[in-house]
Amino acid sequence: MSTRLLLGTHVSVRGGLHMAFERGERIGCTTMQIFTKNSSRWEGKPIASADAKSYKTEQAKATIDPVFAHAGYLINLCAANPIIRQKSLQALEDELRRCEALGISGLVLHPGSHMGRGEEGAIHSIAESINRVHQNTVGFHTQTILETTAGQGTAIGYRFQHLKAIIDQVEHTERMAVCLDTCHLFAAGYPIHTRTGWEDTIREFDDTVGLERLAAVHVNDSKKEYGSRIDRHQHIGKGFIGKEGFRPLMNDPRFEKVPKILETEKSDDMHEDLENMSILRSLVP
Repeated sequence: MSTRLLLGTHVSVRGGLHMAFERGERIGCTTMQIFTKNSSRWEGKPIASADAKSYKTEQAKATIDPVFAHAGYLINLCAANPIIRQKSLQALEDELRRCEALGISGLVLHPGSHMGRGEEGAIHSIAESINRVHQNTVGFHTQTILETTAGQGTAIGYRFQHLKAIIDQVEHTERMAVCLDTCHLFAAGYPIHTRTGWEDTIREFDDTVGLERLAAVHVNDSKKEYGSRIDRHQHIGKGFIGKEGFRPLMNDPRFEKVPKILETEKSDDMHEDLENMSILRSLVP
């Protein structure tokens, strides 16, 4: 394994986007994820040029790279309600523009929930929505990263085939990537908690989507049982995946250069992130 493990967490931008770097460096992040706006609102305050400059100045001084952003949770690219879908399109475009202005490498996005309309039609709607947003953001370097889901409710993305079907219908596939979430995979019924199960899962992912599309991994334990289809993150080693369940990931040479990012609950001092990262590092010889 590399001596520079790409390991980090989702970091708060309280006080300004540039503050994320100081927080991340303080706990030893070598990669991280942020929100560029309030994740539970449709619109966000525009990024002023001075704020973007401050962000890039701090980034240049830091040793954290790459940085990802997570899209807001209201976005549903296959919403049956035309008003919600239009708001989702506008929000996704805005988030991509924010990322591009900051030089963020990728925007992680939950594909959407079909709300009873069926998976096939929803998958087509998601791809169509991405195409419309990409048409308005030609030449952007920020990738659109689809995240695997637990399959809770009517969420799309709990099978690798969903992601492949979406990407296959996107016109500019070079702009597309995927983020695997360990909690979501486990809850969706992928047996990543055993060495054999991990190998089978990654083989299926490679055969279906392709490891070359993997941009990042969200490293989270699960509060719910295997195959529960319930999305509840837990601290490493305290959930149903268990500490040993992360050893295959942390020692897989195919994942050596893949950023690994925690998304677990934390206090202001982020001591939970320190503990979780310490556990993950202990799994690497």
